Amino acid sequence: MSPTPIQETGSRAPKSQQSLTIARSAGDEAIGGTVTASINGQEVKVPLGTTILAAAEKIGVRIPTLCHHPDLCVAGVCRVCVVEVEGQRTLQAACAFPITSPIKVLTHTRKVRQSRRHVIDLLLSEHYGECYACGRNNNCELQGLAKEYGVDFFRFGHPSKPKYEIDRSSYSVIRDNDKCVLCRRCVRTCIDLQEVGTIEVAGRSDKSYITTFKDKPLGDVVCINCGQCINRCPTGALRANDPTDEVWAAIDDPKKHVVIQTAPSPRAAIGECFGLEPGAPLTYELNTALRMCGFDRIFDTNFTADLTIIEEGTELILRLYKALVGKDANIALPQFTSCSPGWVKYLEHFYAEYIPNLSSAKSPQQMFGAVIKTYYAEKHGIDPKDIITVALMPCSAKKFECNRSEMDDSGYKDVDYGLTTRELAKMISEAGLELPKLPKSDFDAPFGTATGSGVIFGATGGVMEAALRTVIELVTGTKVESLFEKANIIPVRGFEGVKYVELPINEVGPVPDILKHLVPDWNWLKGATLKVAVAHGTANAKKVMEDIKAGGKFSECHFIEFMGCPGGCIGGGGQPIPTSPEIRSARAKAIYAEDAAYEVRKSHENPDVLTIYNEFLTDGPCGHKSHKLLHTHYVPRGKYIE
Repeated sequence: MSPTPIQETGSRAPKSQQSLTIARSAGDEAIGGTVTASINGQEVKVPLGTTILAAAEKIGVRIPTLCHHPDLCVAGVCRVCVVEVEGQRTLQAACAFPITSPIKVLTHTRKVRQSRRHVIDLLLSEHYGECYACGRNNNCELQGLAKEYGVDFFRFGHPSKPKYEIDRSSYSVIRDNDKCVLCRRCVRTCIDLQEVGTIEVAGRSDKSYITTFKDKPLGDVVCINCGQCINRCPTGALRANDPTDEVWAAIDDPKKHVVIQTAPSPRAAIGECFGLEPGAPLTYELNTALRMCGFDRIFDTNFTADLTIIEEGTELILRLYKALVGKDANIALPQFTSCSPGWVKYLEHFYAEYIPNLSSAKSPQQMFGAVIKTYYAEKHGIDPKDIITVALMPCSAKKFECNRSEMDDSGYKDVDYGLTTRELAKMISEAGLELPKLPKSDFDAPFGTATGSGVIFGATGGVMEAALRTVIELVTGTKVESLFEKANIIPVRGFEGVKYVELPINEVGPVPDILKHLVPDWNWLKGATLKVAVAHGTANAKKVMEDIKAGGKFSECHFIEFMGCPGGCIGGGGQPIPTSPEIRSARAKAIYAEDAAYEVRKSHENPDVLTIYNEFLTDGPCGHKSHKLLHTHYVPRGKYIE
């Protein structure tokens, strides 16, 4: 592993981090800015300013950590990573000590081991709860450290009763401060990585605790439900609001018809819960597991991802037509994607004046719920009140989304339960199934046909790429493969925080039948340049929104994809723990590999999508019926109307 420089994750990076970054840049390798360190007698040459922890990783020496996380800025608060540095009077935190001159380091002396053991003992003395009843049992970093350092009794005592009430106010996130070790990962995640600032540290010394504004419940403060804090919490202090008992009850009820839709990102990650390396897709083994668990039908969320592209793409075309041809100055551009509920809530809280820019198209999850309880129920003669819709999602914010009061256009609650990847893995294990060893099976009709465009929704840039594959072909009449090799629109891919692309429209083709009722021709687009952008993580979304407010280049865009989580859905708050840039990259590779294997890779070529327009949404994309079921209308200040 290459040395990891201390990285900024937000505009509020600590001053210590900023100074280390400056020291690093001042010692550019190109002008000889390297330094040699001796770690346990082994020499290693690293760039100036590299931490002891990163230098040790480079030569395969493991130093335990608790407050450190590869996604976050330096904190150095837990002291689990202490080491001996020759010439230093006290032990030093390896995660926060920059190497600026030759040093000698010892990482596992008796003094170091005893100090780490005492730190762990002190943490356990404040840690209330039974490990067996904790959702992080066997995947808890504090538990792992206790085992590693031979903790076999509570040296400094152990709480006999809880100190805090468990906060269950949020649809998405549950907080249990009695399990908190004050590593501040959640705080740094919320403030630096996401730039939301919902949680912070209050009090000092042994009176410190993690809290929200005025100690209000999490459900009553500005939280976007993204769950990124959960993914970086080392213990069970933060967890998702788990509905698996209710889902099991529905499965066991013979009167209920229980269907589940599965999103692409969980299928590329759930193997991690069963010991596989990140990036091992188990899409079709998962279908078998779900049938064996008792679900009546297993559908592919990629179907409604394709449906989303048709509806959202059509909406964009209509906005452009009204603005450019109709000269309507009230049309809100750029159009923002709306399939990430964390991003939608972020916009509602921080940039409510731009709510009209959101696409009115619902997310694929919510479109599916509406279609299941109308079209599917009618087609199969099932009373919608007896249908339970479950969504397997990589996202804790999807739990909030399906519980929004306006998500009932089917006449019922469109999606009844949202399950995270972790929660479904638990259900599969509870059913006695070893997921990777199961045979493969396909999705059920009529929503088992999807395209590669639906699959790539799971990675940042995927929604934009899927939209461009369709819009380019519908407008120009030219196969997208003639512009981008194998239809892979590489400029919108990757983990760069914000991406910007310009696509000139030099030629136009005939208007396809599905859109003839909306626009007469494409001549008004000939010679135009389509400007698009992609941002992932709300810290990057903030950069784009501030640029738009200032009238910068992003204000000239026509379409912008926003995802609330780093990396997009593959880095969602419901994905397996741990997470890191390398893990998210491996999941993304699995998604793009699955896309490449599809015979049909464009949303507008999905035969099941075309069928639903022929049979059910007969007035076409953005027609009256699709608007009622598949779109949500916004009014100022984040409220909704029919």
